[in-house]
Amino acid sequence: MIISLSNGLHRVARSVAMCAVAGMFITVMIQVVARYVFSSPPIWTEDVARYMMVWTGLLGTTLSFKGRSDAVLMKSVFPPRPALMGLVSEAIRSAAVLSFILPVIWFSFMGLRGGLAKGYLARQAGLTADTLGIAMVWIAVVVPIAMIIILVHLAAQWAEGRLEEPDTTDAVAGLD
Repeated sequence: MIISLSNGLHRVARSVAMCAVAGMFITVMIQVVARYVFSSPPIWTEDVARYMMVWTGLLGTTLSFKGRSDAVLMKSVFPPRPALMGLVSEAIRSAAVLSFILPVIWFSFMGLRGGLAKGYLARQAGLTADTLGIAMVWIAVVVPIAMIIILVHLAAQWAEGRLEEPDTTDAVAGLD
């Protein structure tokens, strides 16, 4: 079940990231044409492009993590699972990932002294993007979303029992 959830989240994240890249490209092109052809760029295009870049970057991070194309510590030093050192290296990697994403998820919802009203998302809900007039929470919500997706991908990697990099030699050999 966790593997299916991970695969589904991966498909959705990829689709949203592709839409964000397209949106970023379109708004930048509108800004370039409006600036250099009409000498009057809309004020909102820069902010929309920036927010789309944030969404693209964070969702792209989840895609890299799922595809094991992220920076992997100790990848070439230890053998892959199920060897003991492979398990140890993957446990260290998982601990490093968890030590980063769990506090991010926690403080997205909870404040330093507890309480939902002081969490990152609650603070962002009280702010408004000046040029767009929308609550900043709609831009900031991607932070905990990305971290939760990575957490699901990590659980799926352990559930698969195959944490090493996928073997693509057969696929590449078939192209010859």
